[in-house]
Amino acid sequence: MIKENKLRKMLDNNEATMATRIWSTWPTITEACASTGNFDYIEFVAEYAPYSLLELENLARACELHSISSMIKIDLQNRAYVAQKAMAAGFQAILFTDHRTAKEVEESLYVVNAECPEHQGRYGYPNNRWVGYQPYKLQMDYAQMVKDTVKAFMVEKAETMDNIEEICSLPGVDMVQFGPSDYSMSLGWNVKDHRDELRKVEERMIQAAFDHGVAPRCEIDTMEQAEYYKSLGVKHFCVGDEFRNQMSYWSGVCTEINQLAKSM
Repeated sequence: MIKENKLRKMLDNNEATMATRIWSTWPTITEACASTGNFDYIEFVAEYAPYSLLELENLARACELHSISSMIKIDLQNRAYVAQKAMAAGFQAILFTDHRTAKEVEESLYVVNAECPEHQGRYGYPNNRWVGYQPYKLQMDYAQMVKDTVKAFMVEKAETMDNIEEICSLPGVDMVQFGPSDYSMSLGWNVKDHRDELRKVEERMIQAAFDHGVAPRCEIDTMEQAEYYKSLGVKHFCVGDEFRNQMSYWSGVCTEINQLAKSM
């Protein structure tokens, strides 16, 4: 039986949420994250990492076994296909990337909303694990489950910020997250040279989200960052990144030990 969408329930109840980002499709990594008891959901960064459709099912199963939700971050160009396949596999949240206009956001919402009179979408009733086995889930119960899928959007282009009020006002937009690297590149900037400007832009996005009842979500690594965003009213965090954590250790402690060993 497919588990309750924990992330949706927490958003509806205005509760704080915490996730972490994983790149690995090995379900044991997901189980290890969940075993700490610190995370309400995991974010699988499919935009960055290789994966198969079978592996998406196994990631979703691992989350369900440990009573946490699952989010997938997907590319722009094939978003309809990957989002629908991920949902059919059991993913409970979709993080869309690289959108610039409210029209693009509407197009993405259209392909992940149920195709029925109430929801006016284009996503049907796929015979996959999300529908269930014998007996199959009732069609309108399934349509509600599709509606409950959390739809999040990266705000990572200058043009996106130009349209942020309109985007946040769209029904169905649940969360937004600022992406400083892509945003900087869209302006011809390097992040390191414009940190103050980027902070102000993100604060403007956060306020726009609050003004329209959308949850701002922030990616952080430290307690200092958590305290700063909490002071702005943010309560949804993605803490840490599997690949970044590994690189930090390999280039930090491992460098020190390597230098020590080779100095003997």
